Amino acid sequence: MPASERVRAALVQMKPAKGRYAENLATAGEAFSELAPDRPELIVFPEAAFTGYFLEGAVYDLARTSDAFANDLAAAWGAACGDAGVDLVAGFFENAGGTFYNSAIYVRIESGRPHIVHVHRKLFLPTYGVFDEERFLSRGRDVGVFDSVAGPAAIVVCEDAWHAVVPTLAAIKGARILIVPSASPGRGIDNGGSGELTSVTRWRNTLADTAAEHGIFVLYAGLAGFEGGKGMTGNSCVIDPWGTVLVQAPALGACIVRADLDLREVVLARANLPLLGDLRAVLPDLLLDDAWPVSRNRNDGDVSAD
Repeated sequence: MPASERVRAALVQMKPAKGRYAENLATAGEAFSELAPDRPELIVFPEAAFTGYFLEGAVYDLARTSDAFANDLAAAWGAACGDAGVDLVAGFFENAGGTFYNSAIYVRIESGRPHIVHVHRKLFLPTYGVFDEERFLSRGRDVGVFDSVAGPAAIVVCEDAWHAVVPTLAAIKGARILIVPSASPGRGIDNGGSGELTSVTRWRNTLADTAAEHGIFVLYAGLAGFEGGKGMTGNSCVIDPWGTVLVQAPALGACIVRADLDLREVVLARANLPLLGDLRAVLPDLLLDDAWPVSRNRNDGDVSAD
């Protein structure tokens, strides 16, 4: 699909009912109905938007295959918007033949039929503090770039975005839009006397720096609500390639925010601050550094720390 120069996007900040997949799917259908009169080309949901995040062992009961999840999304969309086309991104727990992942799907719906364009499996599974992901889930192995309605795009899930190398790899591979479904519990208080949680401040700064360094749009869809006394911090936002926040949702509650992406800004931002071009030139030398702490000698072909 040739990318347009302008793309209308919407972020659906979900406040899911924990463990009630069908109910949350119905809630997504209500969001689709609300969006239908001025239909966006791209809609993004948060991480674990249809189940809640802190599932522990229940993740095995609520996980879906990517095909089943895409069909469910298409049915919900079709009930609200008929045969109209749309591209959807949503986080879900994936059952891939008995191996379970925290994944996000990019699915294109045309004439009522879903086509899975890409599935990203979360790379970094936090297992510290309130988190326990790696106890129940397997990690992904790569960052893929695919053709979205907005041109080359990549998905990273929550903590993936906090490791600067991950968005960098996506940008090096050609992404000009980075989609970040997230479920981030609030942490820290009174950041510099502002009253804002430190985790919220760090997210905003990290995403803005990522956008500005690589000249890419960042679409961040955050989960909202409370699970087991832990509050998710919402704050879904769209950031342009200059690092400017175009729109931001509040921390609490379900809502929809919209933004028009002028993709010509990617070219202008990269021309004005050509850090990505500079990195492309230097990166081969960096990777050939003998002190680089990786090895390709493992039999399974993995690249692992020595």
